[in-house]
Amino acid sequence: MSTERLRETYESKDITVLEGLEPVRKRPGMYIGSTGTRGLHHLVYEVVDNSIDEALAGYCSRIVVQLLPNGSVRVADNGRGIPVEPIPGGKDRRPAVEVVLTTLHAGGKFGGRSYAVSGGLHGVGVSVVNALSERFEVQVARGGFTWQQEFARGKPLGKLKQGKQTSKTGTIVTFWPDPQIFEEMGFKRDVLAERLQEQSFLVRGVEVVLVDERESPHFRVTYQAKGGLADFVRHLAQGKTPLHGKIIQLAESRERSEIDIALQWNDSYAESLHSFANTINTHEGGMHEEGFKKALTNVVNRYARDKGLLKEKEENLIGEDIREGLTGIIAVKLAEPQFEGQTKTKLGNTEMRSFVEKTVNDQLMTWLEEHPADAKRIIQKSTQAARARMAARQARDLTRRKGLLGGSSLPGKLADCQLTDPALCEIFIVEGDSAGGSAKQARERSFQAILPIRGKILNVEKARLHKVLENVEILALISAIGTGIGDEFDLAKRRYGKVAILADADVDGAHIRTLLLTFFFRHMKELVENGNVYVAQPPLYRVKADGKYIYVHDEKALEELRQGNGHKKIDIQRFKGLGEMNAEQLWESAMNPATRVLKQVTMENAAAADLMFSILMGENVESRREFIQANAKYAFLDV
Repeated sequence: MSTERLRETYESKDITVLEGLEPVRKRPGMYIGSTGTRGLHHLVYEVVDNSIDEALAGYCSRIVVQLLPNGSVRVADNGRGIPVEPIPGGKDRRPAVEVVLTTLHAGGKFGGRSYAVSGGLHGVGVSVVNALSERFEVQVARGGFTWQQEFARGKPLGKLKQGKQTSKTGTIVTFWPDPQIFEEMGFKRDVLAERLQEQSFLVRGVEVVLVDERESPHFRVTYQAKGGLADFVRHLAQGKTPLHGKIIQLAESRERSEIDIALQWNDSYAESLHSFANTINTHEGGMHEEGFKKALTNVVNRYARDKGLLKEKEENLIGEDIREGLTGIIAVKLAEPQFEGQTKTKLGNTEMRSFVEKTVNDQLMTWLEEHPADAKRIIQKSTQAARARMAARQARDLTRRKGLLGGSSLPGKLADCQLTDPALCEIFIVEGDSAGGSAKQARERSFQAILPIRGKILNVEKARLHKVLENVEILALISAIGTGIGDEFDLAKRRYGKVAILADADVDGAHIRTLLLTFFFRHMKELVENGNVYVAQPPLYRVKADGKYIYVHDEKALEELRQGNGHKKIDIQRFKGLGEMNAEQLWESAMNPATRVLKQVTMENAAAADLMFSILMGENVESRREFIQANAKYAFLDV
């Protein structure tokens, strides 16, 4: 960054204390989002973010994350190390590291002297990780010595101890999440891997290592993106055919702010645009994304007019036409980010809109002028998208006139619920007429609706919207949900608070789930972002033990149940599919809110989801085979 040079020193006087730590254990969800698996992994992100901030400041080149057999996580970096001296003018003489780890919002990121930009400040700080850990250890290397201190549930177990002499610097944090706080204790390696790889793309050159010592031999992967965002775009666009060979890179910096953009168009129909601010994924968008979209639309239209690629009588291309098939990353860095939105992932700094807009206006126009053949292919792709958009509008009008889409008409096979408040209502999309019939008998008709779908819906990854609207099952789905689709989508018009996919626990069921999730991700993404989409988990077995019936969802749970009753007789009934279950069984196992397992589909990592759908449902067979082989062990399927 071409910003004012930061002080080489990072000292105790740079630590600012804002407030205490007491509320964290009482209301952990306020600080980490949830006490489920999402909140559990958030602990790791908080610690890693501190190391990433050191890398952004230019003082850290390597970060190692270890999943240890004892249930703990260790994060080590070679940064400057947390200061160990007392804070000048502080109320007590505690070491700065102890203050940082036991006081909420205490750190070196508030004054702007030790960190020009910071992603960690968006989070809640490593003190919250300490508060929510059964045990927490920190080891600091700085000032020629190592220093250690241990904590339990946020409280020091002793004073900071000076250790051996060392010429190295850095921080090592090891923590054990508190089972009194978290509902799930197992860290998922693939979830952490996605996040760490993303961070390596965003901080060019930093080496990020993930080691899983919970299995033998140990799993180890190293992420390092020397090409930065260009490598990120290549990663997201794998399996797609690019329209131009070289990735477009736009970059600009000014006092304490920086813009880095990488773009590539391909032959797919999906837009894959992701934005970041100080390495935080701003999946709700914000000013930097607004500025980019406005400038992109203006530049492409202006170039197309100037070169005669758009005729005088033709309408201007709109943003969604131009962004069809675009894979793009917008990353900005700024001193004082303002995060807004429902999940605080929307950038509110208005100055970034004009900064990004000017940069794209100037630099993208230059690129188009210098690459006329590539520019022509991009505009031809955009004009094809415009024609498809008009065809989709005609298809919508036609289906609406036939009463198949929108209005007061609902699909005939929908068994609707009696209540009308979306917050209280839910719909199950059920595979097959047989299972649909059982579900209609099983449901609580006051708040549960059932929509049976026949066979496998269209793979929307390979079709534009006007083709999607020719599919009868999809039309029924759109009509039942009520939000509309594409540029007519309106979240406020949704008829159900929960949209749950209920399919068999086999390969065909998994395919149907993926087809439906692809449709929601590509055409009703706001429904996913708002947390309205769920996947129901039908059981594989019904087990009778001690005169009681227990529904079991996977082989591992069945084995645990067997071991827990070795000395007792148990009867096991295996379900081949939903159609085998009677209404009572379907209610008890998959639809009763008190006993069912519903998994909410979240947008924790939109880029990873984008890549997954592109590979699984795209044209490239080899990429799909490699993806399935690498991820088969994470699938909950009865094959």
